Amino acid sequence: MRAIRPRGNSSTELKLRALLISFGTRGWQMHVSALPGCPDFFFTVERVAVFVDGCFWHGCPKYGHTPKTNRPYWRKKLARNKQRDAQTTKALRADGILVLRLWECQLRDKPNSCLKRLFILIGRTPAPGT
Repeated sequence: MRAIRPRGNSSTELKLRALLISFGTRGWQMHVSALPGCPDFFFTVERVAVFVDGCFWHGCPKYGHTPKTNRPYWRKKLARNKQRDAQTTKALRADGILVLRLWECQLRDKPNSCLKRLFILIGRTPAPGT
């Protein structure tokens, strides 16, 4: 497992990126490494960090699961991921940054709802149809 390097949840991130572009949303950057946790999207002026968490790696209550083989390892690994996510959120909030965490399944099943939550956080009026 040490050989597996995170490359991001690219298909889900690309979907959110395409949605943001299609609604003409501006003022965001991807993968800002200067911030704790390297948020998937960061709205600079509004100071909002957005993470698109994969259901498996971040332990989604609905679709996350523990593999049957080597269960002790996976339980520990997924618990560490959740703990790291909580610490990252806490550190960002301590810096005055609002944090929005979207599950991969939410973005897949209800993209307009995700956009609506984001638009409210960044202080923009949700576009019609979202």
